[in-house]
Amino acid sequence: MNLRTERYFRKKGYKIIIGIDEAGRGPLAGPVTTAAVMIDFNHFLKNASSEERRKFRRILRITKDSKKLSPKNRKLIFQLAQTISFIKFSYSSVGPKVIDKINIERATKKAMKNCLQKLNLSPRFYSKSILLIDGNKILDRNLPFRQKTIVKGDNKIFSIALASIIAKYIRDQKMIRLANRFPQYKFEKHKGYGTQLHLHLLKKYGVCPLHRRSYKPIYNLLSN
Repeated sequence: MNLRTERYFRKKGYKIIIGIDEAGRGPLAGPVTTAAVMIDFNHFLKNASSEERRKFRRILRITKDSKKLSPKNRKLIFQLAQTISFIKFSYSSVGPKVIDKINIERATKKAMKNCLQKLNLSPRFYSKSILLIDGNKILDRNLPFRQKTIVKGDNKIFSIALASIIAKYIRDQKMIRLANRFPQYKFEKHKGYGTQLHLHLLKKYGVCPLHRRSYKPIYNLLSN
């Protein structure tokens, strides 16, 4: 993947470019997780070490839509990103109870806003910042910086793709840990998605606290 879009917005005068994406809107169980990625291009150009540049080029070579990457490569990208000083990222999860209460779209936006808060962007950079969002809906009209939506952005734009990978990696790790609490559902295998295995285990064991009760298959199961 390349940095064509990030370079375009830098030429437009934006100093801070943030990519944001989510993982886990569709599953029947577990949280929705979002991640935001901010790349400090000034630091990259002036102060990055040769080792950091090498790692960054490796991330660029591997990065694509998180759903098209192997778990091994998602882990590798996450670990490399942690060691690069000019990449700053944050992540946040919102659980099934909140999803059921406010719906998945609002829960996703809540997690995304949490991510932006964790980045601690200084107000003096607001006018020079742009948020690149996967999809066709802005996050919040009241945010103090520009927002740009890009349909299938996780296939096209590096910062969004990296956010997607981090969100997917974090959520998968969370589901693997939660599988230890509810081993009968085998969450480590399907991560809460509505696979045949998951639906079979749902019919066998019923619903657990991790399931999203507002989602149709779970709602129908509870109604019978």
